Amino acid sequence: MKVNKMDHANAGIKCVVNTCHYYMKGDQCSAERIEVQPRNASSTEQTDCATFIPEK
Repeated sequence: MKVNKMDHANAGIKCVVNTCHYYMKGDQCSAERIEVQPRNASSTEQTDCATFIPEK
């Protein structure tokens, strides 16, 4: 899932995955939107950020 990378943080989204393309200093996310999957997850361990793209 490719989304636009903003030049500022997306307010309200905290992300500590510093290997993500959308990661910003201060544990912030610069993706214009995120998608968390799967639909029927029943715990945090079962969830996944589908927006994640490895930083090159």
